[in-house]
Amino acid sequence: MDDEYAKLIRRVNQPRVVIDNSACEDATVIQVDCVNKHGILLEVVQVLTDMNLTITKAYISSDGGWFMDVFNVVDNDGNKIRDKQVVDYIQRGIETSAGFVPSLRGSVGVVPSEEHTSIELAGTDRPGLLSEVCAVLADLRCNVVNAEIWTHNARAAAVVNVTDDSTGCAITDPKRLSMIKKLLCNVLKGNDDLKTAKTTLSAPGFMHRERRLHQIMLADRDYERVERAGVRAAEEGSSRPQVNVLNIEKDYTVITMRSNDRPKLLFDIVCTLTDMQYVVFHGMVNTGRMEAYQEFYIRHVDGLPISSEAERVRVIQCLEAAIERRASEGLELELCTEDRLGLLSDITRIFRENGLCIKRALISTKGGKANDTFYVTDVTGNPVGPKIIDSICRQIGRNALQVKHSTTLAPEPPQQETTIGYLFGNLFKARTFQNFKLIRSSLPV
Repeated sequence: MDDEYAKLIRRVNQPRVVIDNSACEDATVIQVDCVNKHGILLEVVQVLTDMNLTITKAYISSDGGWFMDVFNVVDNDGNKIRDKQVVDYIQRGIETSAGFVPSLRGSVGVVPSEEHTSIELAGTDRPGLLSEVCAVLADLRCNVVNAEIWTHNARAAAVVNVTDDSTGCAITDPKRLSMIKKLLCNVLKGNDDLKTAKTTLSAPGFMHRERRLHQIMLADRDYERVERAGVRAAEEGSSRPQVNVLNIEKDYTVITMRSNDRPKLLFDIVCTLTDMQYVVFHGMVNTGRMEAYQEFYIRHVDGLPISSEAERVRVIQCLEAAIERRASEGLELELCTEDRLGLLSDITRIFRENGLCIKRALISTKGGKANDTFYVTDVTGNPVGPKIIDSICRQIGRNALQVKHSTTLAPEPPQQETTIGYLFGNLFKARTFQNFKLIRSSLPV
């Protein structure tokens, strides 16, 4: 009955989305006003990030059963969103997401669909791991349609969508799926690590690839730091995010974060908070000159703030991991060539033979063309030498493989403010959208 009543409330109070290009000089302002429910903030942010929009500022309020958020967004070039078709698409997407949140499964495995078979993997990272996985898929006549691979803190996770090379469709034969799982699991367990690889069969359903990667790595406890000789030194530098957690009056826990700014940063943080069963009641996001500052007032879904030191430490570790997982690391290489069965296996084998370690990868194919991006370092995590890059380009083809750029560390963030909630002194008094707008108009920009 409670669930049916909640559905009725949502139908009666349809979400309202206002997109305004005149309210801010350098960004498009998006206001979202709807009935609050767990996960709504993530769904709205997901719509914006899926359209490759950059959120430069955000003001969040969801007390009293109502969700009222304001986002300042720009496109990839830093411009306002002026195309009416794009504006309409954003509005429809947010209204749809705000009106209904599909259930997200929490298991890891091989999921057949009409178009492709989705394979989800998790295991201990090591040099050449992706090459071995791709070799197995090529031997099994599985054509990689698209994939995304993350590595963090000695752990690796991947979501790989494949088709049967002979039919171009999803693989549905149970025996063949079982063989794929068995062989990939053997690859992931190749180092005899105590943490077992994950390649189990799960039921079909809606899957957001980047959220699944967060879920896989969170379940794999990648937030537990592992000391590795020659690797930790660089990671312990000024690029590490600063995360602070403090309980305050009114039974809220305040989380403040400073880190290097990058695309999809807010999505990654909100995704982790949501999957850890925390609710953001108030918040603020501000970015500028490669730095991002975020401040959230949260409670657990049971209505309680963080209640123990162990929980506080775990939240800090998990948010640090969420910020770091997608951070581009190493040399960016872009591959653009004709797609074929075994292409990814050949490319990753060349990387492995030349001593490269793939830290992150985004694989996609369209219209018979492969368009892949790899972030690589040497096996110790150091920059790749120019001679090695030259050798790889000769083997793959200079027209096919392009060197984009090597990521560099941003300047060290300035000293963090000591006063928590400096922007939220009166926000708890706001109980109407009109009050919220008055508060927002008084905030510094």
